Amino acid sequence: MATIRRLAAFILLLVSSVDVRAKNIDYAALPDETLFPGPWERYIKAPADKTRITPARILTTFGNVTTSSATPRAVTPGDHVPGQGILIGPEGLLTLEFDENTGGRVCFDVESVGDDPELYLSYSESPLLSGKLPDATTDRSHGDLPLQIEFGTQTGVVCVGKDFVRGGFKYLTIRMPVYPVLGSGPAPFPHRDVLPGQHVLSPGVERRKSDRDPYATPWVSIRNLWVDCTAFPSQAQGRAYSGYFFSSSNLLNRIWYAGAYTLQLSTLDPSEGSSMIDYNRLVDNNKSPAGSWYSNFTIANGTTVIADGAKRNRIVSPIDLLLATPGIAVSTHDMLAVRNALDALFAHQYADGSLPRAGPPFGFHGEFLDTHHLQALLGVHAYVKFSGDMTWLTRRWPAYLRAVNVSVAKIDSNTNLLPGQQGHSLEASALLSVVLDKTMTLARWLGDDNDSTTHRPDDNLWAAARAALHKGIQSLYCPTTHLHAANLVESRRCPDPDHLAPQAGNAWALIAGAAAHPSSSSSSSVSRALSARWLPAGAPAPETPGLLSPLASSLELAAHAAARRPAAAVALLLRHWAHLLDAPGFTNSTLAAGVAVDGRGRARPPDDARTSHCAAGAAGPTGFLTEHVLGAVVAAPGGGAWTVRPRLTPWLGWVRGGFATARGLFEVRVARVVAVDRRGGVIRGGGQVVEMTAPGGTVGGFVWDDDRPGIEFSGGKTVAFIVWEDRVGSAPPVEELDVSPGRRTEADCEEEWYLQVFLYRNDMRLVYDKAFTALP
Repeated sequence: MATIRRLAAFILLLVSSVDVRAKNIDYAALPDETLFPGPWERYIKAPADKTRITPARILTTFGNVTTSSATPRAVTPGDHVPGQGILIGPEGLLTLEFDENTGGRVCFDVESVGDDPELYLSYSESPLLSGKLPDATTDRSHGDLPLQIEFGTQTGVVCVGKDFVRGGFKYLTIRMPVYPVLGSGPAPFPHRDVLPGQHVLSPGVERRKSDRDPYATPWVSIRNLWVDCTAFPSQAQGRAYSGYFFSSSNLLNRIWYAGAYTLQLSTLDPSEGSSMIDYNRLVDNNKSPAGSWYSNFTIANGTTVIADGAKRNRIVSPIDLLLATPGIAVSTHDMLAVRNALDALFAHQYADGSLPRAGPPFGFHGEFLDTHHLQALLGVHAYVKFSGDMTWLTRRWPAYLRAVNVSVAKIDSNTNLLPGQQGHSLEASALLSVVLDKTMTLARWLGDDNDSTTHRPDDNLWAAARAALHKGIQSLYCPTTHLHAANLVESRRCPDPDHLAPQAGNAWALIAGAAAHPSSSSSSSVSRALSARWLPAGAPAPETPGLLSPLASSLELAAHAAARRPAAAVALLLRHWAHLLDAPGFTNSTLAAGVAVDGRGRARPPDDARTSHCAAGAAGPTGFLTEHVLGAVVAAPGGGAWTVRPRLTPWLGWVRGGFATARGLFEVRVARVVAVDRRGGVIRGGGQVVEMTAPGGTVGGFVWDDDRPGIEFSGGKTVAFIVWEDRVGSAPPVEELDVSPGRRTEADCEEEWYLQVFLYRNDMRLVYDKAFTALP
């Protein structure tokens, strides 16, 4: 750790001469093409044309569904001929599948209609829920009502209204109801297949049920169907990424890009937010009937905002915002969406300085949670670090300090813990420790020498508060489990045999550096205890019984890295997020909010329909892989300072990646190598070549191990090092390589870039270690 501290001091010294306020990102000019073109683009899930996303195949058909050609025939699953009309009549049902989870407004190219047809639309993210009934977006039911569209006599392009943007779906079921013929006697009992629909006055036809001819046989012929995706509004071209990740693990690549796409779909037009209709009513007085759904509540100012997910809730959530920001920064860099989300929270800051538990519709009635309040403050640090927006920080600084003081004032001097929802809280106390650490960093970045405590309180006060919190956190440590109890409530603390050892709380304790305890050899014992609890589908979250939480597991990834166990983090990543991608019932393209302990996707048993299969908080691996595996770490606003500390772990032979900030492009490449003689004989093994490129005007350092000295240098050029895992004689473990022309032979193609050859000393060459075998 001494090496890290020395390097940090060096970076801070150099950064003091760099005007970090000079270059803020131009949020209005995100790129319209990828900044790092290459073979890794095949992993991108976002569409090239977001205005016209067409289904990939017909999943199921039932009843009266035929082609509209001169010789009609039944439509069968698997059929999909763009432009070929499909005719749907009474009791006809057609389920379409898209290649990826998507979202937006459904549009039809209507070829012809007869007898005033109507269709019911049912949306689902999971194939397990595709069918006549939709999955759920609201808190009030296990499933939404189908969306009812009356066509009247209109043909041509017909789209659902703007209020009915569906944030996330991979399956769309189109159904025409049964129309029973009325006799002269009493009205017949409704057919069992007649389900109520949510009425949509589109395309402007309003009709009462009693107006329908009971003997009519309606039909509609649809030539084409597509989705106009309204997500990621800052990007006209969804595949125009400003960052990338590419490794020897196909699965890790898929996870990184699934997280990036999850974040794109969770980035909304602010006027299309909040599906929480009942809670919206406290603000907008809506009269929405039971089972109906809308996406028309404004949740922030501006043109874009990152929400908690694509389908469910669709609000600004502090923890989702915090976990999403690093992934956004290294994939699309839509920092405007992050800033608008933070502004939505600060716009509703209460008179005492507290921040609301979430953005609108919350914040109007005193809704507050200590953990959410603190997560929002951490979001400020993440935003400023990646964006470099010091102007925004200066403007928000007084409000930020008021919010920090709200939590500091709550520390119980008797327990050195922060009171929480259920007693003195491990999670809230550890969160506050991290907040205080990041607050001291923000204060240094501001460089505010004002003596007023309103603007620059004494760092010693914050440091003392952190030290006290760490004592309190360590009092919750249980030697028998090597984990911390949730709080001081009698039945939930050690040594009670049923004490609760929460996943998120213990993760935050590790992240805060507060987990060390006299009875523990190091924080790694807490990390090992967490990993010892893993189930086949991931890490349990005892604080949410029956659920494996990708959100809490994203925190656990960072916790294992903080405990210097990056391999444990990657092992969890491969176990849990592989399940989110490939297990039955998931989308294979975006990341879900929850998994039951039995491996099924669900929000809370038994509310499977409410599970969000595109949740921003589940996308933690995208930022994690860039920072803790590739090792590219932003250390000052906008990348003014940075470090490179790669960790291949036993699963990787090579990795490369990069991202952009307002200062320019950052790129790192790492590959396992051996030194060979002229005839190809291996002279020395166990090496890794690390290459890094950073913009001019930045400063950084290469850190291989805490026990080895770091190497500092300036940006504006490409540098490379060879690192040897063993020590041979007097040879240094880390050497800088000559990357000048003629000293390196590039591989024949980008796909196999790692096959490059470096000339090394004594006529040796450094070549890729083809003998390396990754763990399965």
